[in-house]
Amino acid sequence: MTKKILVLGGAHIDRRGRIFGDTAPGASNPGSWFEEPGGGGFNAARNLARLGFDVRLISPRGGDAVGEMVAEAARQAGVDDRPFIFLDRKTPSYTAIIENDGNLVIALADMELYKLFGPRRLTIRAVRDAFDEADLVLCDANLPSETLTAIARKAASCGKPVAAIAISPAKVVRLLPCLGDIDHLFLNEAEAAALTESRPEDPLQWVENLRAIGLKGGVITRGQREAIAFTADEIISLQPPTVENVADVTGAGDSFAAGILSGLLNGLDLSQAVRHGAAAAAITVQSPLATAENLSPELLNAMLSLVPQSKMLS
Repeated sequence: MTKKILVLGGAHIDRRGRIFGDTAPGASNPGSWFEEPGGGGFNAARNLARLGFDVRLISPRGGDAVGEMVAEAARQAGVDDRPFIFLDRKTPSYTAIIENDGNLVIALADMELYKLFGPRRLTIRAVRDAFDEADLVLCDANLPSETLTAIARKAASCGKPVAAIAISPAKVVRLLPCLGDIDHLFLNEAEAAALTESRPEDPLQWVENLRAIGLKGGVITRGQREAIAFTADEIISLQPPTVENVADVTGAGDSFAAGILSGLLNGLDLSQAVRHGAAAAAITVQSPLATAENLSPELLNAMLSLVPQSKMLS
């Protein structure tokens, strides 16, 4: 039977400007402009749907043309889109400037609408049913802290595992009140530092610091250095594969999370699930889009041949 995933989080418009040549700070830079639907939860939802899961997405959205673009992108990816639409508001947006090599220069997030997605929305019958039917609940830190806490506690009360995407150092702290109810948190070093108020060099210390504030399990990505994944009783490292022809790193973390969750839901242990995450991220960064439209279980399995075996650290 196909596993069902409930995603609650960001689904908005991503606008990206790419600089053609060397970046000149404080000056006009020749480049091009591109926009597409995005958001941490939405990117992960599309990736998981393309990997064969039954995905339902619930997110706040404005009653504008941008909201319609998001809905169409969800439909094309096979996501069951169930938004809360605020007809008099605009859909949130994320605007980024990307260097010629694909790295981020700076970004601006206009996410005020997400504040209207309060805990009371979870009491609606259709939302309660979605929790009951899900095999996994995934949220992202675009939502208010009190809503994230309500999501995690509701999922825990239903006996459903909870995963979360950190989004940014400024937003990940919204998860602090509910860390103990989260089974898998996906974050990078900057986000881990914001949570723990520390920045150790030793990867094992990252895990110790996160466990100390109540987190049961998670994955810390560290750029081209080894990613660190952990549960309550194991710690694993994985060297990301070298990827040629990087088109855009936008969405890589979201696909990494989706790949790992797909592996876990398919019965893999953490050491193998992390390799699936790395393979999904490698496919994504070769695409100019935040999610690779050609992502499939078959392509993911083919990419695994380029991903090294993970290592047990503890």
